[in-house]
Amino acid sequence: MASNDSENSGASSHTWSFRRMGGFDQVLLQSGADLTSLDQLDQKLWGALSCPTTGLEIDNKTLAIIDTDADGRIRAPELIEATRWAGSMLKDPDDLLNGAEQLPLAAINDATAEGKQLLASARQVLVNLNKGDAGAISVDDTSDATKIFAETRFNGDGVIIPSSADDEATQKVIEDIAACLGSKEDRSGKPGIDQATVDQFFQEAEAYANWWRVAEQDAANILPYGEQTPDAAASFAAVKDKIDDYFIRCRLAGFDARAAESLNPSQAEYGELSQRKISSSDEELAAFPLARIEAGKPLPLDDRVNPAWAQAMADFKAKVVTPVLGAKDSLDRAEWAALSARFTAYQAWLEGKAGSLVEPLGRARVREILDGGFKPTIDALIQQDLALEAEASAIASVDKLVRYHRDLYTLARNFVCFHDFYKPGAKAIFQTGTLYLDGRSCDLCLHVQDPAKHAALANLGRTYIAYCECRRAGGAEKMQIAAAITDGDADNLMVGRNGVFYDRKGRDWDATIVNIVEHPISIRQAFWAPYKKVARMIGEQIEKMATAREKAVDASAAAQVAGVAGAAEAPKPAPPAAPPTAPFDIGKFAGIFAAIGLAVGAIGTAIASVVTGFMGLQWWKMPLALAGLVLIISGPSMIIAYLKLRSRNLAPLLDANGWAVNARALINLPFGHTLTGVAKLPPGAQRSLQDPFAEKTSPWKLLLLAVLVLAALLICWRQGYLSRWWAQCTTPQQVVMQPPPPAPAPPSQPAPAKPAEPAPAAPAAPAK
Repeated sequence: MASNDSENSGASSHTWSFRRMGGFDQVLLQSGADLTSLDQLDQKLWGALSCPTTGLEIDNKTLAIIDTDADGRIRAPELIEATRWAGSMLKDPDDLLNGAEQLPLAAINDATAEGKQLLASARQVLVNLNKGDAGAISVDDTSDATKIFAETRFNGDGVIIPSSADDEATQKVIEDIAACLGSKEDRSGKPGIDQATVDQFFQEAEAYANWWRVAEQDAANILPYGEQTPDAAASFAAVKDKIDDYFIRCRLAGFDARAAESLNPSQAEYGELSQRKISSSDEELAAFPLARIEAGKPLPLDDRVNPAWAQAMADFKAKVVTPVLGAKDSLDRAEWAALSARFTAYQAWLEGKAGSLVEPLGRARVREILDGGFKPTIDALIQQDLALEAEASAIASVDKLVRYHRDLYTLARNFVCFHDFYKPGAKAIFQTGTLYLDGRSCDLCLHVQDPAKHAALANLGRTYIAYCECRRAGGAEKMQIAAAITDGDADNLMVGRNGVFYDRKGRDWDATIVNIVEHPISIRQAFWAPYKKVARMIGEQIEKMATAREKAVDASAAAQVAGVAGAAEAPKPAPPAAPPTAPFDIGKFAGIFAAIGLAVGAIGTAIASVVTGFMGLQWWKMPLALAGLVLIISGPSMIIAYLKLRSRNLAPLLDANGWAVNARALINLPFGHTLTGVAKLPPGAQRSLQDPFAEKTSPWKLLLLAVLVLAALLICWRQGYLSRWWAQCTTPQQVVMQPPPPAPAPPSQPAPAKPAEPAPAAPAAPAK
């Protein structure tokens, strides 16, 4: 047991328990009291101080409720407030540790006013869902407000729908109000109206009725055509500008006779018009005058008008001219002026229109609604709905408590500490699924938005990471993940490699590696890394040499073919004089062969010295020498890998995703083996080593190896290496006394004479 002092609240009155996991002390949340006392836990001991509200394997709506400031992040104070409120709403805060889908109604603390209201709302929700006899409520019951209020007339939101009224007449008025001013969505998801909409509608209706009352009181001037005045005014407005244009042209022609021809369409314009198909809606035709321009000519109202204006003029004649002037075939300028004056008062009245929002209902329907006394009735319905506001609003609190009852402990286990991450068989909320790739399964997979940005910080975690693009449903659904590979090797991991990703819901995604952050994966990989690098380097050099040689051969062949083709096509010139042949430089070639001999001799000497030194060792020292050689080659790589593997850290991976990790959460070697599973045969599996497609073995390889070994042994025997090695192996170590050097010969004895060398023979004379 351990106690902790909080810098923010003084000495803690709660006793905490800690356990060493992942290289740091993690608090154990073992009771509801632990959760409700998080405000007394020093935040320096928290595993994290903030986390994002998206990309986690927990209900996003629950996280959004906890995120009270709606900034997309959950911080320690918000989690503390959530646990405090949830604990106060339950009779036993230990119920939070169950993480159950359903909240028993009996578990709600009704000793407080808030708890009592919450319990009443929970029961009302069940009644609305026809589950009045149920003793528990779940997230499925509270998450869909539309379903909860689907069959209710009143739900406390101040919005009433047509079915809120009992009589058909009031229902029709509610529909008319929504049609004119727009509807508000009720909690049941149906269109309705609120108090502001009702008030605005009746204000508009009163203004519209008063506006029409002005016209009715001065109908002779404002409505010269009675009820048909609006239609007549529309017909008049459609041709007014064109008729004014006609009479002005005629007056201009009367002013100067020479203008008449210019004011009518020219012959060229008619010619252009005749070259194509003409219709009554032709724009060029409509631009012509309404009728032929002549000085003092009245406006014809028959078939002598421009065809493009024939229909509009016929409408004008029927609705404006005939009711006042009777049947006429033409209209002079004075008559036109009189007709225009009849619409002056109407136009002024029209410009002062009020209540246009209710105009679609018509004057009669507006007056019917105003005279029917519907406003007090509708106001009463809205007040009746608002009376249930407190009860209905508490339904949001019911949904909040049900979600906290299910998810809050899970969040705390992964926020205050990383219990689920280090628990065998469990997965933390930031682990988004499992990636199967290259004969292994990777459980530490994180959802990322920008792989390049994430890799910049995650690289500090000293963990091998494969960033994959995952696609589903033919590429319609896409997401990015970062998979940590903590076991095996990286020989076959490369950009473009494909695998399969299974998310936490069991759905499979096509995964393709798009980026890699390289770090050591295992000690085994580090051991073989130097040898693989050398082998890869040799292979690359051989491939380069072969490629260069192939290019040279191809270039030479192409040049020869081109030369032969050119020689066949060109005429044969006289052969030029042969250039003088350079004399054979035997000194040059002797130097080349000497250099080659020196190189071969140096290599042979080096190999011989190594073999001689190794064969000169005692038998028990030979394994030690081999082990030392291996250690020299692989040791540095293994040491570096071991140091990096010991410092693998989860924090940079989560920080790159928006977390604020507050601890050094290590991923050591044993724990790394649990995060990445390497392919193994199951226990008890039978295995056959007979591969029908295996490469056929040839005895020549073994025979050649045997010949080389025998040749080496023969050389060692002829040089005396084997006899000396055997003597060293079988003879015990003794101190050998060196014999004294032999005494020099007395000077009286002469030294033996050196035989004379024979004189070189004279060269034979050349034969003639």
